[in-house]
Amino acid sequence: MTSSSKNISLAFFIVALVCIPFADLVVYQVEPWDELARMGQGLIQPSFPELSILADSLINTVAFALLAVSGAAVLGLGLALIFKSRIVRIFSASVRAVHELFWGLIFMQVYGLSATTGILAILIPFTGIFAKMFAEIIEQQSRVPNTTLAPQSDHVSRYIYTWLPQAWPQMVSYTRYRFECALRSSTILGFIGLPTLGFYLETAFKQGQYDEAAGLLFSFFILIATIRWWLHSKYIPSTLLVPLYLTLALFALPESPQVYGSSLVQFLSHDIWPKALLNGDIFAVFAWYQHQLLDVAIPALWDTLLLSQLAMVLTGLLVLLFYPWASKVFFPKRFSLMRGFGRSALLILRSVPEMIFAFVFLLIFGPSGIPAVLALALHNAGLISYLLMRHSEQLNYRTDSGRGLNHYVYDVTPRVYPHFLSLLLYRWEVIIRESAILGILGITTLGFYIDSAFEDIRYDRALFLIVISALLNIAVDSFSRKIRAL
Repeated sequence: MTSSSKNISLAFFIVALVCIPFADLVVYQVEPWDELARMGQGLIQPSFPELSILADSLINTVAFALLAVSGAAVLGLGLALIFKSRIVRIFSASVRAVHELFWGLIFMQVYGLSATTGILAILIPFTGIFAKMFAEIIEQQSRVPNTTLAPQSDHVSRYIYTWLPQAWPQMVSYTRYRFECALRSSTILGFIGLPTLGFYLETAFKQGQYDEAAGLLFSFFILIATIRWWLHSKYIPSTLLVPLYLTLALFALPESPQVYGSSLVQFLSHDIWPKALLNGDIFAVFAWYQHQLLDVAIPALWDTLLLSQLAMVLTGLLVLLFYPWASKVFFPKRFSLMRGFGRSALLILRSVPEMIFAFVFLLIFGPSGIPAVLALALHNAGLISYLLMRHSEQLNYRTDSGRGLNHYVYDVTPRVYPHFLSLLLYRWEVIIRESAILGILGITTLGFYIDSAFEDIRYDRALFLIVISALLNIAVDSFSRKIRAL
């Protein structure tokens, strides 16, 4: 562990401690025990909805994710070719800074609860993510093959014949990972009414049908856990299997309502702008934006930053606690049962959407910031712990290294700590994005005011707050990159 890693970790820990007195961490007097007992009973005795409903929700979830990731990967690959352009970098940062749920709320005003809304809500931010990650993967490749081409070779030829073949395995691996992320995003889009698994999951929770909610959750766990088998086949090559799945996904999409061009024009040219701007009243425009910034945006930003900082530090502490229980380094073959339990726990933590965690914690702690902090920390800790566990198993250790706690403290953790810190800083932007959308459950982050603006048909306020949210994420992403470079 380097001194810079220690200093960065200590700085974030101190900032989190400073944030505690200012954050809304009040535990309200609630009596959730009967409800929690019913949840526990539902987990023990799960039930499943009608087979047609379950199949349709799962198919829609997979179809949205598969089509969106495929389109985003192709577009991102093209943008990676010209990623050195400042315009492309700004565009990519801007689109990925807005959460899929916010994109869904935007497109829903134009396309309604349709397949178009679901696919675009995932495709657009994922395009920005793919562009950035593919460009970084290409930069890491060897430059030796590039020297074998003729000096007059154009940029596209160099890209196709030297950079792309080297980077392709990493790109494919990253695309598979993003597909798992897209499945979670597709599920979450059900919380705004799209016909994915999340729609039925939210309905079951709100109606207190916890046995059915448990069945839906278990179905989603199985979907995530079996990706390696149904997305790959030793009998059918991927070059044939993926196009086959894409074709089936197109036919499986739910029927979309007819869209008239005037609605899109009306939304872009009129609905999203304040009336004062449309009327040309400059002073009224200034007063409107001042009110939105000082009375709405800044307080919401403050709450979002406080909760995200606390969630980030708690995530780091949980990762350091969780990752050893799933690693072969600490639990070799003779302890495979314990290791299997640890890996199953991490699968559940990273698969359960933050919305579900937050909903359960709202019953226990009431409508404060505590449910958001715990939900974000548990979900992200499950994901980072899984990645850190895999990293720890790839390292070589001395045969005379210690065992147990000494092995953890003095040998393994110091070696994986830089990678752990890099993952945590990378997820910092994601934690802020996710903390914003938890406002839909009533927690006073940016998402609370954005959702309220859409419900009140105040699209001008909603767009302004979404732009503020995007700028916050761009600033955090830039800051985290500078920290990772230290």
